[in-house]
Amino acid sequence: MLTFLQISINQLLDKVSATFCHGAKIQLHIQFKPYLCNVKITLHTETHEKVEVSVKHTEDWSLVVYNDDHNTFDHVIEKLISICEHTVLQAEQCAMIIHFKGKCTVKSGTYENLEPMCTSLLASDITAEIEP
Repeated sequence: MLTFLQISINQLLDKVSATFCHGAKIQLHIQFKPYLCNVKITLHTETHEKVEVSVKHTEDWSLVVYNDDHNTFDHVIEKLISICEHTVLQAEQCAMIIHFKGKCTVKSGTYENLEPMCTSLLASDITAEIEP
């Protein structure tokens, strides 16, 4: 994620620099959280003009469940239904993918929404993590 974020910031800085005078002084303020990055750029040009640009970077995250040797299909299906709000069919399909492929993205969304689900799955002894 940092690589993607660094590239995005560099591209943004290149566009801002190309728009204004060369030699302009750029101040960059970054507030980073696992699920949100706010970038505020303050640009002081040679004419002492102050321009501010704000960019919010949000990213979709994936809740991934991994296969293990001790959870039954029924347990995984039950937890996907109760915690992730899957239908029976969705939960069964995810359980099959987890079993045969080793992992499955069971839900996508914001980090804030996925974190309680991941915590509940882990508390139910199901191996899960949130990935960008």
